[in-house]
Amino acid sequence: MKTRIPCALAVLGSTGTGKSILGLTLAKRYGGEIVSCDSTAVYRGFDIGTDKLPSELRQGIPHHLIDVVDPTDQYSVARYASDAAKTFLAIRKRGRLPILVGGTGLYYRGLVRGMFSGPARAPQLRARLSRIAANRGVATLYRMVEKVDPISAERIQPNDLRRLIRAIEVYRLTGRSLTSHFSETRSLIEGWNVISIAITLPRVDLIKRLTRRVEAQFEGGLLDEINGLLSSGVPASAPPFGGLVYRQALEHIAGVRNEIDTRELVVQENRRYAKRQLIWFRKEPNLTWIEGPGEANTTIETASAVIDMQLGSLGISQ
Repeated sequence: MKTRIPCALAVLGSTGTGKSILGLTLAKRYGGEIVSCDSTAVYRGFDIGTDKLPSELRQGIPHHLIDVVDPTDQYSVARYASDAAKTFLAIRKRGRLPILVGGTGLYYRGLVRGMFSGPARAPQLRARLSRIAANRGVATLYRMVEKVDPISAERIQPNDLRRLIRAIEVYRLTGRSLTSHFSETRSLIEGWNVISIAITLPRVDLIKRLTRRVEAQFEGGLLDEINGLLSSGVPASAPPFGGLVYRQALEHIAGVRNEIDTRELVVQENRRYAKRQLIWFRKEPNLTWIEGPGEANTTIETASAVIDMQLGSLGISQ
C-alpha cells in the first residue's frame, strides 16, 4: 500500500493477548509486513521464551527485526528506533504497509514519539551502582528510580539491573529524568500516520492464557533451548537472559528452585509484566483499545473497521 501519506499500523498490548496473530491477519488483509516491537525477540537463539512465530506459520508474510543481533550484543532503544524507521521506509518503497507488532512500550514510544540518546556512559558511577545492587539488592536501585522517575519505574522490571542503572545514570549526569528527556524528543518517522490499536483482555481470561502459554513453553523445550545456548558459549550474563521467562528458568537451571515452583513464578511474573504493560500503553496517546483476543473474529473485524475508518479519513480507500 503506497500512498502520498506514509502510513503504518501498530498492534500493541500486554503479553499473551494474541497480538502476533492479529498482526499477521491484518498483514494479509492490508498487504503488510510485520515489524517486531519486542526487546528480546531481536536476539538470535531466544525463541521459545519469546514466543517467536515459527517461519512456517508466518504464511509468507515478511517479519522484520527478529533475530537481528547476537545474544551478547547490547541493543538499545535508540538503535531499535533507527532500525525500525529504516525498515518502515524500505517496506513503503515496496508498496507494502508496515505493521508494528509487539508489547515493548519503550520501543514503540522511541519509534513513534522519539528517543533520547542520552549522555555517554559513566563507568565509575555504573560501578558504584553495581556495588550497591550487589550489597543491598537490586530493589535498592529500583526504589531510587521510583523516587526520581516514577514513570520509568512503571515500565522497568524491578530486577532489570541494566535499565535501572541507566535511568539513575541519566538523572545523575543531567539532573533530569529519562521521562523528562523523552518528552522533548522527535520521532524518526515524523510525518507518518500511525494507526495504533491496543488489545486487552479481562484479567481472568488473560491469566488462563498466560498459564497455558508458560506450560507450553516448558513442554516445548525451553530448558533445552537455554542449556543449548549456554553450551554454545552464550554467557548467563548475556542481556536476553535477564528478560522475563529466561531469567527465572536460568535460576532454576542454577538450582535456585525446582521446576514446578519456577513455572508458577514465571506465570506470576508474566501477570505482573502484563499489568505494567497495560499501565504503560494506557498513557500512550492516540491508541484505539479493543477488548478481545487477537485471534477472535470479532477482534479482527473491529480492528479492520477502525483501520478502514482512519484510512478513509486520509482519503485512502481499500
